[in-house]
Amino acid sequence: MPRKSIYGVHPGVAMVQKWIGELPEKTGRSLKQWLDHIRKDGPGDEKSTRDWLKEKYGMGTNSAWWLAERVYGKTRGFDEADPDQYLKMAEEYVKKQYTGKKEALKPLYDKLLKICLDLAKDVKACPCETMVPIYRNHVIAQIKATTTTRIDFGFALRDTKCTGKLKDTGGFEKKDRISRKIEVTSLKDITPELMKWLKMAYKMDEEKAKKDAPAKFR
Repeated sequence: MPRKSIYGVHPGVAMVQKWIGELPEKTGRSLKQWLDHIRKDGPGDEKSTRDWLKEKYGMGTNSAWWLAERVYGKTRGFDEADPDQYLKMAEEYVKKQYTGKKEALKPLYDKLLKICLDLAKDVKACPCETMVPIYRNHVIAQIKATTTTRIDFGFALRDTKCTGKLKDTGGFEKKDRISRKIEVTSLKDITPELMKWLKMAYKMDEEKAKKDAPAKFR
């Protein structure tokens, strides 16, 4: 069981677990066997190993990068397939985001996180190194300390018309999930308007999940 935390396990952890589990069938080697093989017979450095895995074994870019990083120690400092280790790092990510000159933003972050987690039982926050994405089935919002005086609270609202304090991030045109935001510089900026957009993003994700589901599950 993952350690108790206010945060949820990032979907990327399950992806890595699935990838590791499929390695023997897809490549003929387990993760340990690949790492041992790279250490023994590989070219000896990260970049060359990535190229070697792709050229000699036909690996995809993501797999080649991940294996090379595991061998040469340039990982994120934890086992990306371990939920407990991710949750420990998640708390460290947030701590680093709100230290030093950005420490004064922590009460705003705490308030935004609370309203997100109180929105519904199927909402979870999964911190990354520079931001905290908020998930339902997909990312619906994002908390990011953009400057020393401002948090950008982003929403997955596609091309929703910007009104009031809602601003365009340029994300829709780039096919990013976060396409709109409200700039939060004080608790006064956490208004019913902000809650309206958050609830809309939550609802739009339900619609996306239904649209993406296979016909037999609809």
